Amino acid sequence: MEAFLVSTGLVAIAEIGDKTMLLAILLAARFRRPVPILLGILVATLVNHALAALVGELAAGLLSGPWMKWVLGLAFLGFAAWALIPDKLDDSEAPPALKAGSIFLTTAVAFFLVEMGDKTQVATVALGAQFHNVPVVAAGTTLGMMIANTPAVLLGEVAATRIPLKVIRWVAAAGFAAVGIWVLVAG
Repeated sequence: MEAFLVSTGLVAIAEIGDKTMLLAILLAARFRRPVPILLGILVATLVNHALAALVGELAAGLLSGPWMKWVLGLAFLGFAAWALIPDKLDDSEAPPALKAGSIFLTTAVAFFLVEMGDKTQVATVALGAQFHNVPVVAAGTTLGMMIANTPAVLLGEVAATRIPLKVIRWVAAAGFAAVGIWVLVAG
């Protein structure tokens, strides 16, 4: 249960103001069809984060040793610093124009690609390495993404302008730092 709750909480907070959240707002404003957008985000995140958690678990198995706690602890402290840097969605990362494909497919592909190398994906790798439970970590991080992105899709631009992103970035940074310190002290 700890792996699920930590994964959910960290990603839900870290996702707010992230470039994938900005993409969710962009898709909502562009297509104005929340159900296929949310389903696309769900599928893309499940696949992306399951793969990320698996990579983390495999890496932890291959790189086991007492120094691994230092790698993980320092990685989470690095995520804390990374969380303080605001994300902006580049024009090059905007989703492709909707032609023959569906809104769902456009969302799933765009969200999967934009999530590559994102701090929530990298955090999922570290969570997979920490907890060694791919299904639980992937479920938790996916729930965290949905907790953050569902209001963004449903409320669109209004939500983005009313959420104090600076405060949320600091809360996310504190969460990552707390996990990093916990790994270093308790691990």
